[in-house]
Amino acid sequence: MSSPNKDSYETMLAVVQAFHDKHDFKNTGGEEMTYRIALMAEELGEISECVTKGKPVAELAEEVADLMILLMGTAIAQDFDLKQAFWDKMEKLQARESRMIDGRIRVSEFRNS
Repeated sequence: MSSPNKDSYETMLAVVQAFHDKHDFKNTGGEEMTYRIALMAEELGEISECVTKGKPVAELAEEVADLMILLMGTAIAQDFDLKQAFWDKMEKLQARESRMIDGRIRVSEFRNS
């Protein structure tokens, strides 16, 4: 019998689900959305600090991983398929045009106003 691919999305999601179960997030406020948004904002602040203060890439990677875990946990808490949402969004993004705005590339739904 082959071992599961530890890098597969399904395996990673199962590990995050086990973490939620271990700490009973569902019944102890860990899956409440206002709280989760605050945690995500905190992680974005830590990511920003890594970039603006020139911290080592290993520290940046750890903070980005924290955000990824929170995102996956949000999919668990709100019972949606993040992998499918990713592919649906990428399909939309691939169809969009890009523009240079203030010297940086931007891919968005540009509206003529």
